[in-house]
Amino acid sequence: MKQLMGVINLDHELELLGELTYFRCGAAVPFAGRYRLIDFVMSNMMHAGVLDIALFVRRKYRSLLDHLGEGRPWDLDRKRGGLFILPPDWNDPTDVSSGEMQHIHNNQDFFERGSAEYVIYSGSQHLSNVDFCDAYAYHLEQEADVTLIYTKIDRLQPEHQQCIRLDVDENGRVTDIHHEREHSNIYMEMFIMEKRRFLHLAKQCIAHGESHFFRDAIHKNRSRLKIAGYEYKGYHAVINSLESYYRNSMDLLQPEKYNSLFREQPVHTKIKYEVPARYLQTAEVSNSLVANGCQIGGTVENSILFRGVQVKEGARIHNSIIMQKCVIHGDVKLENVILDKDVIISRGRKLQGDVRKPFVVAKDTAI
Repeated sequence: MKQLMGVINLDHELELLGELTYFRCGAAVPFAGRYRLIDFVMSNMMHAGVLDIALFVRRKYRSLLDHLGEGRPWDLDRKRGGLFILPPDWNDPTDVSSGEMQHIHNNQDFFERGSAEYVIYSGSQHLSNVDFCDAYAYHLEQEADVTLIYTKIDRLQPEHQQCIRLDVDENGRVTDIHHEREHSNIYMEMFIMEKRRFLHLAKQCIAHGESHFFRDAIHKNRSRLKIAGYEYKGYHAVINSLESYYRNSMDLLQPEKYNSLFREQPVHTKIKYEVPARYLQTAEVSNSLVANGCQIGGTVENSILFRGVQVKEGARIHNSIIMQKCVIHGDVKLENVILDKDVIISRGRKLQGDVRKPFVVAKDTAI
């Protein structure tokens, strides 16, 4: 859609996933056997026909750069427009901006050169299938200054404690923004705003020494802005801790959860050509996601295996997440474990965590 340009702001997203974010930002953390967390919001923007997407990054983004490349999986490898990965620029001695305002100030040419009139602004921690075209139509219908995207949660989880809540009246107007923990309207850190108003508010924030767009430009001005609330009703997960990552990953072993995330519209990711998974005669696999390139000789139950994992004969894996190219030798027992990429577990080892707190092994570790 030519009227929309996308901004994915990773600047304020802290690395809260423990060992999984030792060497990468949260948006680059692998998920569901073959994806990265960034893939979901990127795919939502792609399905909305967004032709220009900017990523605000500051830390640990080498893995993210490798994954995104020129943006081909999301149809963003274009001669004009496409994918822009924008670290902050510190070369302007007159720049007084800070935080995410620094990204907006130092990359104004991205906004000015783009022909789109509206901005979709998002983070990467809320996984969903939001229809941005429908949200944009709702924004126009409401004649709002800004439309905040939210969802109603039936059962609140610990990860929701950090989320902002919205009060929305029967006319779709946001009447309050707060942190009341028992409130079920979760703000998904996504909003739509006219580009001119967005840049104007950012300039005001910088002039007043402010650094956070939602807090300083929207929340503080809620009495002066017409703020609409667009309710999203599909799959939703918040990944802002190791526990939430583990639980939401394991939930995908339930067919209804998996289908609600992946069947409505495809999720695009970096393409890697691998041979099909190979199951040896000694393999026993049940209720698991197994990616291409795996070779299974042991027992795998209720687990997620990424590409190229080797499970030797006699190994037993239960309720675990094993990332790309890990090698699990014979007579190993893993339960409630997360192994990051390229981990080697030698023969006879036993690692066990708890369903509420999995045991995590960092990338490139040999045990």
